[in-house]
Amino acid sequence: MHDPRLDALAQLLVTHSTRLQPGEKILIETFDIPEDMVIALIRAARQTGAVPLVSYKRNRIQRELIQAGQEQAMQLVGECETYRMERVDAYVGLRGSRNIAELSDVPAAAMELYERLWLQPVHFQVRVPRTKWVVLRWPSPSMAQQAKMSSDAFEDFYFDVCTLDYAKMAEAQKPLKALLEQTDQVHITGPDTDLRFSIENIPAIPCSGEHNIPDGECFTAPVRDSVEGEIRFNTPTLYRGTPFDNIHLRFDQGRIVAASASDTAALNAILDADEGARYIGEFAIGFNPHITAPMLDILFDEKIAGSFHFTPGQAYEVADNGNRSAVHWDMVMIQTPEYGGGEIYFDGKLVRKDGLFALPELLNLNPDNLK
Repeated sequence: MHDPRLDALAQLLVTHSTRLQPGEKILIETFDIPEDMVIALIRAARQTGAVPLVSYKRNRIQRELIQAGQEQAMQLVGECETYRMERVDAYVGLRGSRNIAELSDVPAAAMELYERLWLQPVHFQVRVPRTKWVVLRWPSPSMAQQAKMSSDAFEDFYFDVCTLDYAKMAEAQKPLKALLEQTDQVHITGPDTDLRFSIENIPAIPCSGEHNIPDGECFTAPVRDSVEGEIRFNTPTLYRGTPFDNIHLRFDQGRIVAASASDTAALNAILDADEGARYIGEFAIGFNPHITAPMLDILFDEKIAGSFHFTPGQAYEVADNGNRSAVHWDMVMIQTPEYGGGEIYFDGKLVRKDGLFALPELLNLNPDNLK
């Protein structure tokens, strides 16, 4: 029996997220996604008069391609997929997985080749700056387990959070964008956290379902050399298939000068990938009202209501501080009371306390007002 929720999600992706127009070409790239959802997307794209192109991939096969560490193969795939990406107007990436740790045993050298020759040229150099793009995960039993929910309950949660009223969220974000772009100094406090940096003259980008589903964040970037102090992240994170917990970073003149975690050696190996990996490329505030606890999936965790994330590595060109890296690692800190609380100040003014916005113009971004 056909699930009408698939059609509702497909419509959101082609009308709100990618804003498809007649004659535009869209690449639908999927990993371990049910055929019915891919078909729903093809049909939704055609209804707008767009031209759909499909790349139907599997994570186990992707792992096999990457782990061999063949530079010639990585370069060839990167060139072919760059050619294809340059010829489309829009992109939808649907990413499912039966195993979140599928890439955990891929050698670091092979991952570096993949990121430099395939991921960077295709996605960071073409897709992100040149297409109308959106990416999302797909619900699976492993994701339900990560979220500590039954499969049925997680599926209901997934469709609720992915199809909420993003137009309402977009309107509520306008004052936050304006405030971020008027701000020079940011001060963040919390358990083992006292962080200061400037965001002066760097654009703020509101996100309400245009690029990520689920969504609910507004991001900018710190002035590259301005970050000072320390932060202890209270949310587990997954990078290159390896889980990390209790990450603590210390900064001096923008650079991460000390880093520890549940796997300190692996953490520092990633931060040593290149010069830019030890500088921050993004600062973002999260406020999706339906997402309240981490589930080791960054597309959900970075949107947690009452959270912010701080990102070692590559800056986005739309909010650019000049940092360049093969790494882009969103690390999340939740500031709600059950996670230890915390405050965010802009130019000395309290903006958010214990996960709730305090300024009158930002109250519509609090969970009770966004649901």
